[in-house]
Amino acid sequence: MAFSSGFATTFSGAKWEMLILNSSSSSLRACFPSHQIKPFCRFNRDRRNLFQKGVVRCEVAQSDAALGSDKIEPSKAAAVSALEQLKTSAAERYTKERSSIVVIGLSVHTAPVEMREKLAIPEAEWPRAIGDLCGLNHIEEAAVLSTCNRMEIYVVALSQQRGVKEVTEWMSKTSGIPVSEICQHRFLLYNKDATKHLFEVSAGLDSLVLGEGQILAQVKQVVKVGQGVVGFGRNISGLFKNAITVGKRVRTETNIAAGAVSVSSAAVELAYMKLPESSHATARMLVIGAGKMGKLVIKHLAAKGCTKMVVVNRSEEKVADIREELKGVEIIYKPLTDMLSCAAEADVIFTSTASETPLFLKEHVKDLPPVSEEVGGLRLFVDISVPRNVGSCVNDIESARVYNVDDLKEVVAANKEDRLRKAMEAQAIVTEEIKQFEAWRASLETVPTIKKLRAYAERIRVAELEKCLSKMGDDIPKKTRRAVDDLSRGIVNKLLHGPMQHLRCDDSDGRTLNDILENMHALNRMFSLESDLSLVEQKIRAKVEQNQE
Repeated sequence: MAFSSGFATTFSGAKWEMLILNSSSSSLRACFPSHQIKPFCRFNRDRRNLFQKGVVRCEVAQSDAALGSDKIEPSKAAAVSALEQLKTSAAERYTKERSSIVVIGLSVHTAPVEMREKLAIPEAEWPRAIGDLCGLNHIEEAAVLSTCNRMEIYVVALSQQRGVKEVTEWMSKTSGIPVSEICQHRFLLYNKDATKHLFEVSAGLDSLVLGEGQILAQVKQVVKVGQGVVGFGRNISGLFKNAITVGKRVRTETNIAAGAVSVSSAAVELAYMKLPESSHATARMLVIGAGKMGKLVIKHLAAKGCTKMVVVNRSEEKVADIREELKGVEIIYKPLTDMLSCAAEADVIFTSTASETPLFLKEHVKDLPPVSEEVGGLRLFVDISVPRNVGSCVNDIESARVYNVDDLKEVVAANKEDRLRKAMEAQAIVTEEIKQFEAWRASLETVPTIKKLRAYAERIRVAELEKCLSKMGDDIPKKTRRAVDDLSRGIVNKLLHGPMQHLRCDDSDGRTLNDILENMHALNRMFSLESDLSLVEQKIRAKVEQNQE
């Protein structure tokens, strides 16, 4: 986008010429042949004249030689009016936009894993990505939340439409995925909706497993990595810090993370429910199969406090990888040939293999030595395999109990129902925190106006005070001088109290963010203060000039 030295939304003469020549209005083309067009947009230094009724003044200068002193015909006058309206509406649309929080994202709910893999940004590259994004013309602040289930970019955009376009093109460039394909799978949220989304993400309400805790740690990491990075600014930093608060509150006040909601976690939870509480730390655990489900069982056992277990698997490689990941847990590897001897020394046996035939039948279990009364006198088989690894006939043995996937589904379903109830409670927390964040952000918008209004009033107070004191003579007692000074300050403070209250958003009197911003713009107009519109204009112009260097 080209900018003139006068105003950020000035269109070049060539663009206006093309606009008129391509116009569908024949009267507009007839009125202004291309060689007669000499458009310009004049930036008036007097801001009171610049914004009259919120309209930017633009004029079309036409050559005296071309037009002469004749009156403009009605058809030509209509064309002039259409041209003026077109230019004015373009300028208004651009400058009336306020900087927005925007999220451009793809998640497990909207995009396949193949696409998310290409878009993923490693944590070590987050600072570079923030720098690249903030180098775009309409992006002021940025953050990246990239996990296995989501790739989301949060930005403060000086223009919503242009900001989204630039970020999408940047995502396409870095991933090699065409823009059209990204657009098919992305989701876009703005301001309050973007805030609500991140708060729900941090609370675990947008996760595949409702209430899971890993995402909160990942949101915390965004803040940790972003500290000190240029571009991880006040708005985005505040947004993510508030999201962390929401995540903590939801988990603490609703206990939404309690209860298993996956088969592997339910298997472990069921086993601990059946064991006497006194044996939780001493029960001997055996896991048969170190595939995906087996690995999750091992991790859930470790999370429950189990520090030693035996894992039976075809090869030791997968077990070694798990052992490396869980360094605080003693994991003993045994081959499949030792399965029965390992079962003889176990109190709880988890099975999760792809075997199409049962690993344990009645004849395999009946001769196993009994378990101690400390663990309830029953050897527990928790079978999460399909097809089943443990035959139902094992239940005929008095010293054994078998639980399969169907038994676990009841536990999972009950816990899911409980989590859904807690999710409704969590939404109330999210709503409350959104109001507080919006109020905080509104205060950022009005701070410059508050400072300028106070400075404006102070200049008048000091000038009038000096006039008053000079009329009173040089021999004024200090006490009198101080009294007059205090009087002038008191009058100014009382006069400013009302306007200042209407620039604060504390939810005490029902004022909305829009009400606060309307009050701010009204004060800017009344006292000729520099409005936020010009600040946006200056930021965009500075970015363009920087990128052109």
